Amino acid sequence: MPQLRDTLHQMEVGIIPKATYVVNSGRGLHLYYFFDVPKIMLPTVQKALKELKYDLTRYVIWNRFTSSRQDPEVQGILQGFRMVGSPSKLGEEFPVKAYRVGGRVTVDYMAGFLPRSTGSYEKVVDLLSALDKVHLKEAETKWPEWYQRRVVEKKPRGRWPVKRDLYDWWKERVKLEITVGHRYFGIMTLAIYAKKCSEYNEKWNPNPVTEEELRRDAYSLLAAYDAMSVEEVNRFTEDDIEAALNIFQESYVTFPRDDIAKLTGIELKTNKRNGRKQKDHLRRARAVQAIDYPDGEWREGNGRRSKEQQVRELRAEHPEASISELSRLSGISRPTIYKYLENS
Repeated sequence: MPQLRDTLHQMEVGIIPKATYVVNSGRGLHLYYFFDVPKIMLPTVQKALKELKYDLTRYVIWNRFTSSRQDPEVQGILQGFRMVGSPSKLGEEFPVKAYRVGGRVTVDYMAGFLPRSTGSYEKVVDLLSALDKVHLKEAETKWPEWYQRRVVEKKPRGRWPVKRDLYDWWKERVKLEITVGHRYFGIMTLAIYAKKCSEYNEKWNPNPVTEEELRRDAYSLLAAYDAMSVEEVNRFTEDDIEAALNIFQESYVTFPRDDIAKLTGIELKTNKRNGRKQKDHLRRARAVQAIDYPDGEWREGNGRRSKEQQVRELRAEHPEASISELSRLSGISRPTIYKYLENS
């Protein structure tokens, strides 16, 4: 009750933004902010809204007066929650309830609460105000190939196979390193990695992860995760697992690793270049390439390998390099590299 009173008080005096709805989920509180104008959920818009939500949680709304827990729980903007009116974790006699508090909000209003030191304000406002104006008709003109493939032909987003080693590695981490407050996200991210590693490829991923394997692995964590609970109202149940397994979808395969680290509380070190700067990394890679192909065999022509072969071999040799890095390394254009990786 002290935290609830302080949360409502801070809304009234303008310390934190006033929520459109405050929802009692049974054992926690959720603040819902409805925008005055719906946002077009392009990937860049999703990223901007996610940054806005993360920074509002960390720097503004989650403070020592509104929560008894010191470490903020950051959650993505696509995270689902129990439907208002449905049973909470406390049972059917304690349904999820919503209370109207304020009105709809603007991006400027929400971003105005951010400390200027975070650097998020200008970035979020500029992105959303610019991208709100992009519609599919404009996309058809600006990006005709993308429009034909994704909108007209409804083809899924292209990606290349990921070895199941990634899934096995993450399975061990969520088994040993997940703590209370992150258990749902442990299973959710396990489903994300399972989907990443579910594409069959004779060369790179001959033993893909299946949904059946994912379900077995997720349920094998149930007893250990539930044993972490001290209070009866904080059990970890099969319902939690089933909800998390819904993330086993193609749309989540590009879920950012930084977000996975935040949601699970598991550190993910980024060291793609072994501590080297990008230009030093690329210079070293070119030197290795010159040793491996002393006659300039890498370049196309005179019956040598095609660009498709070059791209495939380049990806095999530099599995963690970005498309831009592969382009700079090989001299092959980014669209060409993407085309062959998408079709691999």
